[in-house]
Amino acid sequence: MSFAFYISGHGFGHASRQIEIINALARRAPDARLLVRSSAPQLLFARTVNAAYELDPRPADSGVVQIDSLQPDEDATVLRAREFYSTFDARAEAEAERLRALGVRFVVADAPPLGCEAAARAGIPCAVVSNFTWDWIYEAYPGFAERAAEVIPAIQLAYHKADAAWRLPMHGGFETFRTIKDVPFVARHAKHTREETRERLRLPLNRQLALSSFGGYGDGGIDFDRLDSAERWVVVVTGNERQPSEPKGTQFVYEPELYASGLRYEDLVAACDVVVTKPGYGIISECVANRTAICYTARGRFAEYDVLVREMPRYLRAQYIDQQLLRSGRWGAALDAAVQAPEPPERPATNGAEVIADLLVSAR
Repeated sequence: MSFAFYISGHGFGHASRQIEIINALARRAPDARLLVRSSAPQLLFARTVNAAYELDPRPADSGVVQIDSLQPDEDATVLRAREFYSTFDARAEAEAERLRALGVRFVVADAPPLGCEAAARAGIPCAVVSNFTWDWIYEAYPGFAERAAEVIPAIQLAYHKADAAWRLPMHGGFETFRTIKDVPFVARHAKHTREETRERLRLPLNRQLALSSFGGYGDGGIDFDRLDSAERWVVVVTGNERQPSEPKGTQFVYEPELYASGLRYEDLVAACDVVVTKPGYGIISECVANRTAICYTARGRFAEYDVLVREMPRYLRAQYIDQQLLRSGRWGAALDAAVQAPEPPERPATNGAEVIADLLVSAR
């Protein structure tokens, strides 16, 4: 049986959670053919998919254009969406032909409408697996509907054709779906202990660690040379290029070495006391699953932000840090507040990948 995954290339969160589902599905159906359509970084798939898969790296949706991790470009987002959806009908027809030719039996979309529309035209069942929908995101941008009039209706019509939405926690949108099933968090869980990860990466065992985590768009110009937290904290910074020096109070982790040592990024999340980041489903779910506190900043106009900020305290210790303080390195007070925050009132299930893989297997 063949499964096709249409995954948004916006950030790492969509891809990282679908990879967990793909891995869980491969354990249940090792002979299944796994097809992935996503413009998310190919390196992410290569490092973390534990099964044979076929990747089509073309974009599956238009997403949101980012200046950096903390600043979306609203004008460019409108223009890219308008261009993508101006040829949506032809794209969907070509995708439907491709799905039929490949013998695909089920489509998962997180959350490109293209996957839903193509599946409907090919007569193939489709489920959206996400915590938000793109029509909901775009509706929050002033003037979007007027400047790109065809986009939101096309998205909503495609979503309406999906057989179901398997809706993740901390969600928004979904009004256009006929059938909705709520599922647990899909999260990446550490496979190694805090101490083992620190030892493998030569991180101090007796210091508080804060992980700087801003995904693939950059951190927006944080001045690590001016960190005021060096006496009490070590800030862990990761990257795929070696750094010539480490500012005081920081320690660099070279990501190829992290993966070569048998670790994954979620092991590093679990080994740290706090993750400093912008709110996004992927990193929040990892902090929830690994019981790591979070220190978060604003991320510009993005409808998901308000939902995540509202829901986070239910599931983890969280502390806000102003962008000016973040960029200027004045982290100390916020880091201390994050680890001293009371334990969250809820311990939600984080086995969503297993639950969704079971749904996919039963759909055969």
